[in-house]
Amino acid sequence: MSGSGIDGAPPLALPLKRIGVVGRQATEGIDQMLAFLQRMASDSGARLFPESSLRRGPLADAAPLSALEGEAPDLLVSLGGDGTLLRGATLVPRGTPILGVNLGHLGFLTSLPASDLEEGVRALQEGQGWLDLRNTVEATVTRNSGDEDTEVWALNDLVLHKGGVARVVRLSLTIGWGERVEEIGSFSGDGIIVATPTGSTAYSLSAGGPILVPDMSSWVVTPISPHTLAMRPLVLPARGRLTIKALDRAEELVLTADGQTGLPLSPGDRVVIRPGRERVALVRFPGQTFFDTLQRKLNWAL
Repeated sequence: MSGSGIDGAPPLALPLKRIGVVGRQATEGIDQMLAFLQRMASDSGARLFPESSLRRGPLADAAPLSALEGEAPDLLVSLGGDGTLLRGATLVPRGTPILGVNLGHLGFLTSLPASDLEEGVRALQEGQGWLDLRNTVEATVTRNSGDEDTEVWALNDLVLHKGGVARVVRLSLTIGWGERVEEIGSFSGDGIIVATPTGSTAYSLSAGGPILVPDMSSWVVTPISPHTLAMRPLVLPARGRLTIKALDRAEELVLTADGQTGLPLSPGDRVVIRPGRERVALVRFPGQTFFDTLQRKLNWAL
């Protein structure tokens, strides 16, 4: 292992021999990025594993990312914005180092603008990369029948919302601490967001939630357009189990994870949320800090 972590953060392990690549094929500038990555891989003896939609041009003969069959690449390069990075994180085992190259608009989770890709790759090869480990959140849906559905997880947030017509839904929230269960309360609104500290600067922030420092072990529970002046965002310790249930008929209610995966819900279903068992590793470089990103991307405290 080369390099050194920042304030105890783990360094990125070298060498980088198997590199996954994700991105939207129609994104402007992506072909030039793919050509550069192919040259870099050829020079360093690495292999690229692009997602299927990127297997064209110089990568036409490359094995697809799916060929790794659940094994973690040494690095995943995400070419796009935050949405591309969040989608890419679901395609590889959690803990895979992810280098986000911003070809989108905000790119809050990404590490580099496209213009700095060559410099960034050189820095990684010199052992200057470190891993910013981000907590995740998981949920299980317990159906009204008693059956448990497929689990979902998120780096940013889990959102319970209406999928069809604009109509409020009444939700109840309880929290369990071991054997003790406490009722938080109920409210009517358009839905609710349960965000990690990473997700506190995303949808939750737009809905009026606070900003949390990424290494906190907390959730932000943010109501979406609550039909009351008394309901405010709530910060909870990320332990125990948070249960959300619709109290009235909730047709077309959907649980969404990071805006990527949608799970339809039926009346009487319960969503049980708990801390994620694994973390997501974002690649960072010396000098990059959370507050620097907050100022550059969101103009905070400027």
